[in-house]
Amino acid sequence: MAVPDFQTLMRPMLVLLAGGEEQTLTDLRSALADHFELTQDELEELLPSGKQTRLANRVTWSANYLYRCGLLSRPRRSVYSITERGREVMEANPDRVDLSVLSQFPELAEFRRARNNRQPSQSEAPSRSDESATPEERMAAAYGELRSALAAEVLDHVMEQSPEFFEQVVLDVLHALGYGGRREDVQRLGRSGDEGVDGVIREDALGLDLIYVQAKRWLNPVSRPDIQRFVGALQGQRATKGVFITTSSFSSEARKYAAGITLRVILVDGVELAELMLDHDVGVTPSRRYEIKKIDQDYFAPEDSVGG
Repeated sequence: MAVPDFQTLMRPMLVLLAGGEEQTLTDLRSALADHFELTQDELEELLPSGKQTRLANRVTWSANYLYRCGLLSRPRRSVYSITERGREVMEANPDRVDLSVLSQFPELAEFRRARNNRQPSQSEAPSRSDESATPEERMAAAYGELRSALAAEVLDHVMEQSPEFFEQVVLDVLHALGYGGRREDVQRLGRSGDEGVDGVIREDALGLDLIYVQAKRWLNPVSRPDIQRFVGALQGQRATKGVFITTSSFSSEARKYAAGITLRVILVDGVELAELMLDHDVGVTPSRRYEIKKIDQDYFAPEDSVGG
């Protein structure tokens, strides 16, 4: 048989993990290959890019969706185990588990949402298999899904690092955005800095205009008191500009407070941070590019006749 699509792999993957033991992606890939009785040619079948086997790609996507929706946990990178939700879904769906089943969980929409929720979530975009969509629409939907998955993966990697590393990530992103003309104009203060301030950026060569930075590698939302403490630190520095960046999110009270004060304080949550990292190649590198071409109408336009 052909290599199963990533949705077809979901329930067998849950069954393989039902015993409670942790398994690596390599172990799961091997077990799924045995389960579906794939031939050697099918195991070696590559994606069009030629950089990964089709089976490895689909197993990774299947595990990623199950993990994002809370059916699997990931105690270590590339190592998975089943959760209680995973067991419940497996038992409630004896024939198949796919995206239609996972759509009951809000985490699916969260995983596929567009930047800052300003655009429809990818679940509302045309599917790659939706024959009513144009090729351009299907490609746009696929690109959005790939980008969302990469953004979530980037944030996972950031969370696995130390708080000091995260502070440097934040400064690298701000520098990539154009703040601080020279590298030495971006300074991480860390524990040697003032309370509530992790870094400082000189916007001009003389340091007449400074931006102070607070970086929080948190899981829980940032509350209003957290922003108030940061504002207090800014006032202690006689600063007028600050950026508070977190891997989590901000409460509505925190955002309302920041918007209503005299000091200029910008809030950047984990979703926006990941998007900025992707946009400015911080922690990521291009894998491959697709160029869409169109007819050059000027080339094919008839030349103006001279005379008659």
